[in-house]
Amino acid sequence: MISFTDLRREFRPMLRLAAPLAIAELGWMFMGIVDTVMAGPLGAAAVGTGSVGSMVFFPIAICGTGMLLGMDTLVAQAFGANDRQDTRRTLVNGIWLATALAPLVAFVLWALIPVLRAAGVNPRVMAMLGPFIRNLLWGVWPLLLYAAFRRYLQAMNIVKPVTFALVSANIVNAAGNWVLMFGHAGAPAMGVAGSALSTSFSRAYMAAVLAATVVWHERRGGNWLFHISWRPDLARIRRLIELGLPAAGQILFEGAVFAIVTTMAARLDEASLAAHGIAVNVISTTYMVPLGISSAAAVRVGQAYGRRDIHAAAVAGWTALLLSSLFMGAAGVLLALAPKWIVRLYIGDAAVVACGALLLRIAAVFELFDGLQVVANGALRGLGDTRTPMLVHLAGYWAVGMPVAYGLCFPLRWGAPGIWVGLSAALVLIGAALVVFWRRAIRINSAASGGATW
Repeated sequence: MISFTDLRREFRPMLRLAAPLAIAELGWMFMGIVDTVMAGPLGAAAVGTGSVGSMVFFPIAICGTGMLLGMDTLVAQAFGANDRQDTRRTLVNGIWLATALAPLVAFVLWALIPVLRAAGVNPRVMAMLGPFIRNLLWGVWPLLLYAAFRRYLQAMNIVKPVTFALVSANIVNAAGNWVLMFGHAGAPAMGVAGSALSTSFSRAYMAAVLAATVVWHERRGGNWLFHISWRPDLARIRRLIELGLPAAGQILFEGAVFAIVTTMAARLDEASLAAHGIAVNVISTTYMVPLGISSAAAVRVGQAYGRRDIHAAAVAGWTALLLSSLFMGAAGVLLALAPKWIVRLYIGDAAVVACGALLLRIAAVFELFDGLQVVANGALRGLGDTRTPMLVHLAGYWAVGMPVAYGLCFPLRWGAPGIWVGLSAALVLIGAALVVFWRRAIRINSAASGGATW
């Protein structure tokens, strides 16, 4: 049985690991905001190009990085078992996997350019979109390498360099935008395509910072990383794919849902679409904090599981869920009590404010469960289970959320609030189900080890 003392003892190390990772996740959000703001003087078409390009790029690229999430499991468990050589072998093969995935991800993105043209994207936007996406391709391999280095470092409790890389990359990106978008410092004025190139530079910078961190830590430990075989280990790469493929599938399912509901919102009036976009941005921002906690949960649970301490794994998982609940519960209360104030930070239009406030009140219902689902996902990943979260997300979103959202939005004519009720129903079910599956997984592992943990 887990006691309050257990949770209190784990709370501080969990928070120490989760806080820098949450700040890093917020850094991703801020980089996109800066790009949008700096594109504003170039006109609506430039802003639209950035929005469409990002909408195309991120689901595919994040699926690629999702293939590397298995490193959380393997590195954390090996580190918990005090097998540093095994952690290094996983890093080497994670780098090989990232390198193999990069051309595939880049090809898919490049192949989408004529598809978007055929789909009837605005001609002015399309003229800028091709160069924008092509410049983003230079950053695909660095982004995947960054993901591999990050998974390796954070699984061994080295998280401050991850935060530093992302926070300082925002400065690199903003400076690059200033130079390349507007033609300063002798550079040609490339417009929004310059923003994409600056983004690629910033991703190369992030990968370089974390690579340097790995080298520095290896020098302190005897440079063993450079004394082991760097030949691909097909068995280990296969294991990474077995863990990463369901995680990537879950990301794809979730990303597709939000793309579709945004398309549904685009069939409504302009105020509803604007309100939907603002609400998505707000909940995406709050989501970054439990996403960081989720990574910390995967690490702490994985490390405990690696040393065969199921009780400690259970304590780590439940502490992460408690930490997420405290934050997302507070966020939900804020969304419920001050929705109009939040929407007015984005826009003053009365119709948008009214609709956006209603959407945020609906979002307040699922904030807690959104935090539970992502953290339970990380805790299960620490145990080596990435398949269950994928199946739960598939069922919750596509068997419940999407039908409810469509039915309420169009046949029953609820409009945008109907979409968000559907999302709320899905996230409440997903969050509750994953907590149940987490509890079940801990009980099974505890029984197998002869312990008693709820």
